[in-house]
Amino acid sequence: MNKHEIFRFIDHTLLKQNAVWEQIREICQEGMDFGTASVCIPPSFVKQAAEFVGERLPICTVIGFPNGYQTTAVKVFEAAEAVQNGAAEIDMVINIGWAKAKSYDAILQEINAVKDACDEKRLKVIIETCLLTEEEKIALCDVVSRSRAEFIKTSTGFAGGGATLADIRLFKKYVTGDTKIKAAGGIKSVADAEAFLAAGADRLGSSSLLAMLRQEIKQ
Repeated sequence: MNKHEIFRFIDHTLLKQNAVWEQIREICQEGMDFGTASVCIPPSFVKQAAEFVGERLPICTVIGFPNGYQTTAVKVFEAAEAVQNGAAEIDMVINIGWAKAKSYDAILQEINAVKDACDEKRLKVIIETCLLTEEEKIALCDVVSRSRAEFIKTSTGFAGGGATLADIRLFKKYVTGDTKIKAAGGIKSVADAEAFLAAGADRLGSSSLLAMLRQEIKQ
């Protein structure tokens, strides 16, 4: 794949707790300049960012982030407000405790409740692979595939681990239908990005990949 083509797979991300508007504005400008898939930013900046980019770039934000243990009602409210403020894509964290308890029907119902709040906007479901067994990952591939969400996503990047090639290959094997795959966290080089895409990822969530791509292309 031509390195220039990788930009369109990137959710250019800034989710640090100490992020300020000037930094958010900068990644929005970079996203527009380089044609990334979206920028992924905290909910509190969505309205301002959406006004800044207009129709030039999708704004993505996170719901139930990073721990996923908010009530369903809270996640539904967060998603609805984010969409009202201009979000085009929503990345939600599942309730990990429910996964550990094998409460998969509850997870499915919550995903679909959040999807209802998304007003037809794209929904990505973060399952936090570093906290799960392989059996749990496989079960959640089935849950997300049966839901109305568009994507299954590996990680928040806040739980001590990120995406692995093994997780992407497992997702590719067990998701069904039109479910797409997002790798996030742990993408440390352009070579990593190329490997994740080759393994089956449809999106790459990263705060540093765009800068690394620019540097490699410049060289």
